[in-house]
Amino acid sequence: MRIILSGYTGHMGREVRASAERAGYPIVAGVDAMAKEPDDICVLSFDDCTAEADVIIDYSHHSMTGKLLDFAEKRNLPVVLATTGQTEEENARILEAARKIPIFRAANYSLGIATLADLVKRTLALYPDAEIEIVEKHHDRKLDAPSGTALSLFNAVKEVRPNAVANLGRSGMGKRTEDEVGIHAVRMGNIVGIHEVMIGTQNEVITLKHEAFSRGVFADGSVKAAAFLAGKPAGLYDMKDLLREGE
Repeated sequence: MRIILSGYTGHMGREVRASAERAGYPIVAGVDAMAKEPDDICVLSFDDCTAEADVIIDYSHHSMTGKLLDFAEKRNLPVVLATTGQTEEENARILEAARKIPIFRAANYSLGIATLADLVKRTLALYPDAEIEIVEKHHDRKLDAPSGTALSLFNAVKEVRPNAVANLGRSGMGKRTEDEVGIHAVRMGNIVGIHEVMIGTQNEVITLKHEAFSRGVFADGSVKAAAFLAGKPAGLYDMKDLLREGE
């Protein structure tokens, strides 16, 4: 599997390069508008990219979504979309492109987080009346709170409990409501990412937890997603599809 890596020189670009090398997949080209020294491998724009490849992994910036998908459609290449923060217009463009090419999209590319979300749904099916709290912890430089991963875990809860309502950073006076799911954010030091889902009754608490020790875990997941897309028809895929294929 030959990979074009968008966001080649960034931190996650370096992680993906290392992960792809471990997996035995060559990076045949990089695209990065921020590259200080373009070379035979890394170019500044998709217009300059001529390499033959089998898939694109994108860790650039959501503002590149349009140009990325234009290139992918023209070359009929699958895309692993690992950027976040897309605008409504960009999200619409992704849906349009997914009618022509396979696109893998996830808020978090950790297979462990995908497994955690699956375990949450399985556990809630056994505890239909349990109360739920989500706690996420990240480094002190992270801008958004709660994390996109915490919100994706809440969405997993909603698949089992459609009436669930998020209470972000509970404060003030008032009893917990029946449909409430508390979501809490901690920002401290250099924590890569810790997500806990607490499922409790009056008699017991089950805590499901995932902790990432390095960002390499996300790179590994995106490389696995790229391999998953091989031979897939056009459409929008996510981590649930990847997990199901492994069953």
